[in-house]
This record gives sequence, C-alpha cells and structure tokens, in this order.
Amino acid sequence: MATATAKKVKIRPLEDRLVVEPFEAEAMSAGGIVLPDSAREKPLQGKIVATGPGKLIETTGERAEMSVKVGDVVFYGKYSGTEIEINGDDVVILRESDILAISE
Repeated sequence: MATATAKKVKIRPLEDRLVVEPFEAEAMSAGGIVLPDSAREKPLQGKIVATGPGKLIETTGERAEMSVKVGDVVFYGKYSGTEIEINGDDVVILRESDILAISE
C-alpha cells in the first residue's frame, strides 16, 4: 500500500482506487488564441500521487497487485473518476480500471 502526500495533505485511497493530480489545461489554442477557463478542455492526463492496496479477491482473500505506482503519468477517460479539491488543489480519484494508458 502506498500513501502519498499531495501538497501537505495525506490521502489514502481504498481498494483499487488512485489519486491523480491532473495536468493543467492548455491556456492557448494551436493557432495562438488565448482560451478562457470555460473553453478549456478538461485534462485527460495526470500524475499518480497515491494508490490503494489493490482490489480484494473474494475467492482467495488476497489483494490483487496494482499495475500502476505513485509517480506514473497516466491517461484516463474524459468522464472518469470523481474530482475533488483539497486545500485549493484539484485531484481526481479513479479506479485502476479507469486508467487507459501509462505514459513512458
């Protein structure tokens, strides 16, 4: 089980959940136009700041190993997870199955 500190706040996700700090949305379009906050697309990439212990396997009573770790940069679905604010910082809590890919 990995517990991390996301900007001075300890977060310990349960089961197969992850806490992801999303990257900032682009403030400028490809053509050089400055985008207002309302027109910016929601970021779909972020850095994992905490992971849970893994999903409990009912038949054996053991925990499945997580395939991601703290520090991994991941891509996730547009409507995945729950966005929350902790001490002014936005984070997303996702299930491991919501992760689409790991950036290398």
